[in-house]
Amino acid sequence: MAIKKKKGLVDNTIAVNRRANHEYFLLERFEAGLSLQGWEVKSLRAGKANIADAYVTVKDGEVILLGATIHPLKQTCTFVVADPTRTRKLLLSRKEINKLIGHVQRQGYTIIPIRMYWKGPWAKLEIAIARGKQDHDKRDSIKDREWGREKARIMKKAF
Repeated sequence: MAIKKKKGLVDNTIAVNRRANHEYFLLERFEAGLSLQGWEVKSLRAGKANIADAYVTVKDGEVILLGATIHPLKQTCTFVVADPTRTRKLLLSRKEINKLIGHVQRQGYTIIPIRMYWKGPWAKLEIAIARGKQDHDKRDSIKDREWGREKARIMKKAF
């Protein structure tokens, strides 16, 4: 008898940048498609991706992902040159690209990848316009998070 998966419980996440919330204030998020080669798609299906050290830049009106690592599988063809850290083009609408260019050039923000996931058969990348946190901002975030946990414990004991 086949086991059916419920629609909402399928985990479609490939990679997550966990340092993003700690290092940056995330202001606005976008969903971008990825321009990938065949071996990269197979590697993503196997979960061999890392976006922790990646960043996004705008060059000649195109949005490019730099520093993301997709490790090739051992079964990759020998005639295909598999570069794990090659630059990959992100697929966005012209309106979204112009908005990103405006934030980066005029306001000095940066664009960072948040998470990589599957949306149907397509690999998507969630990117965010971000502003860097300073040390005191990071301490405040940690203090607020710990206070939230402590408050939840107190409320749980009270009832």
